[in-house]
Amino acid sequence: MASTVEDFLSKEDEEAIITAIRESEQQTSGEIRVHLEHHSKKDALVRAQELFHLLKMDNTKDENGVLIYVAVDDHKLAICGDKGINNKVPADFWESTKDKIIAQFKQDNFRDGLIDGVRCAGEKLAQYFPWEHGDVNELPDEITTS
Repeated sequence: MASTVEDFLSKEDEEAIITAIRESEQQTSGEIRVHLEHHSKKDALVRAQELFHLLKMDNTKDENGVLIYVAVDDHKLAICGDKGINNKVPADFWESTKDKIIAQFKQDNFRDGLIDGVRCAGEKLAQYFPWEHGDVNELPDEITTS
């Protein structure tokens, strides 16, 4: 039986991931979001890039937004970073972060996988875009779905 977005994460899982996003964003001016959807006919990275724009993640002041995208029923995952962070991280950073998430997913630890991904992104964002006095949360922290 195919999974659904609703049973992919429990309400408690969702709250734990949002907490991880908020804790990570307290260390950086960067923005991290997680987006889940049932299915996409498109390549995961192409879809993530579309959603990145639709969610207005390309409107951050320092171009330092990061989107973790999961097509639940298709078992697809992508991480999309904006220009500012992509210009700073090593070329294989998003792939290695994705590998950490997938390792958890393979054990059915979806919450922990997403939290690991959020924390990896948050650590790099904090390294290159540390939180400064006056930084504001530019985007909502909630998990989005479509």
